[in-house]
Amino acid sequence: MPIRAIIFDLDDTLIVDEAISREAMQATAALAFRQHGADSVTFRADAARLGAAIWREGPLRERCAALGITMEECLWGHFKTDAPLRDWALAARVRLFDAVLRAQEIEDGSAAAELAAEFSSARRKLQRLMPDAAETLARLKPVFKLGLLTNGDSSLQREKIAACGLAPFFDFSVVSGEFGIGKPRPEIFHAILDGLEVDAAHAAMVGNSLERDILGARNAGLATGIWLQVPGSEEFADVTPDHTITGLHGLPKLLEPVLV
Repeated sequence: MPIRAIIFDLDDTLIVDEAISREAMQATAALAFRQHGADSVTFRADAARLGAAIWREGPLRERCAALGITMEECLWGHFKTDAPLRDWALAARVRLFDAVLRAQEIEDGSAAAELAAEFSSARRKLQRLMPDAAETLARLKPVFKLGLLTNGDSSLQREKIAACGLAPFFDFSVVSGEFGIGKPRPEIFHAILDGLEVDAAHAAMVGNSLERDILGARNAGLATGIWLQVPGSEEFADVTPDHTITGLHGLPKLLEPVLV
């Protein structure tokens, strides 16, 4: 059956995510070195290790995991529409940077909050599109209905969508934090299909996650799952994508029979 709609993931599909979080942590570690003499390499390693521990122990971990809200996002999200998550995240990010400094025997009552603010600021300043994102959407828009399906907190994902400037390309968008469940649950795929007014058999999913995007789309009955292979963010999942591309520039060529 012909493809009439293409649904896109957001993070590390249309906008850079994991790499920017690493860059923001590098900037935070550089500030810790300048202001407090912290070793930057050790700082980053301890932040990853201690952050994972704080995340595992968090009272909201299961809900965040179900919605696709990561520890890295808890380091910079405002969470305007989720007071319990906002309160936990604001405390957890200060707790993390305090622990990272203490691991190097650095004690400063105001330093942790300063570093938390630096990470949040750097993460926003560094936000950028994936290569060819705008050009690809512009090429597809006249031919297909376009949807955006993303896991994450409502206010943070909407902030990302607004900042990236891609919102006008989409006919409908769904954020897991607004829907109550996330990918790979089939219900959230059905929600965006309903919004696009397209049957699953006429829809394709494009995303960088084999489990959340490709397996989720398959379980929801979508016609095609197109995996964007992003170096460094590959994950194991018991699914073989219908197609694999290494950059968004490959998507119009894959769909060329429809576009011509």
